[in-house]
Amino acid sequence: MTVTYPRKFQNVLSARDVLKQVVCDREIHLITLNRYRYSEQHSCKDLTELIEKLNGQPRELVRDLSHHISDEARHAMWLTDLLAELGADIGKPPGSSYINEFERLLDREQQDPVQYLDDFVISSLAAINVTEKRGCEYFSAHIYALKQGAQTAENIKIRETIEKILPEEVGHVRWGNRWLGELARQSPEHQQKVEQAKRKYTAIEQAAFESGMDITLGAELRRVANLVEVANTMPLLQRPQYLMERLPQTLLAPELQFTRIQAAQKAWQQDPQTFIEKFVPMFLNGIQGRENNRKKTTV
Repeated sequence: MTVTYPRKFQNVLSARDVLKQVVCDREIHLITLNRYRYSEQHSCKDLTELIEKLNGQPRELVRDLSHHISDEARHAMWLTDLLAELGADIGKPPGSSYINEFERLLDREQQDPVQYLDDFVISSLAAINVTEKRGCEYFSAHIYALKQGAQTAENIKIRETIEKILPEEVGHVRWGNRWLGELARQSPEHQQKVEQAKRKYTAIEQAAFESGMDITLGAELRRVANLVEVANTMPLLQRPQYLMERLPQTLLAPELQFTRIQAAQKAWQQDPQTFIEKFVPMFLNGIQGRENNRKKTTV
């Protein structure tokens, strides 16, 4: 069975690259922690809805999912307690939402747990598995960045909290891999469905991940390219409807425009000179351009 891993942001920035910068700015650091909290909290809702759709079958999966909810609720509790102790916000995180974009890109109309239980289970497990892998990647990179950074009491407390969460998230990935492996071994048809689901949800997750990170010029077109990449993982007859239903919002991207305005206003208010010297060039050139410029200056 094919093993899939999260890709770098625009194939340039790794999780360690991102978290190295995050831990140096307390405000961004706290927002990142709140994003973790929100994601763990929201997953409890999604997993509960999944259990209700399964309606008791298969029994072992329903039982496993109930334990999964317990883990995610505990993670959300730990992160909420941490943020409250640090005096940070515990409301809905600002900026583009990875969760909203992931859900927008799902093709729920193709899933029917009553008529096609196996297909529904495979799709659900593939979606869970790929998001858990991204979480493990970022929790691991966060711990590494904190170990390399200043050993303040606050940073140590943050690291200790994430270190409690990571092993259980790794366990969730292994659990998902095991379930998908068992389903794939049932028949050649099941194996094909598992591989196709993994390709599709890996593409969906990557598109959602990049949409939450990329506010630079041309982001709309990159979102369209990611949308086409997702569609290309689907059967030919499903592609036109999937694209036409999601293309308008992908191009207009109202949440992206709002996030850009917020980021520009904040950068200007904090330091007008830095806004001109760093924010504007980054917005115009994008991550790729900034990385290329950095390489040129170091050669």
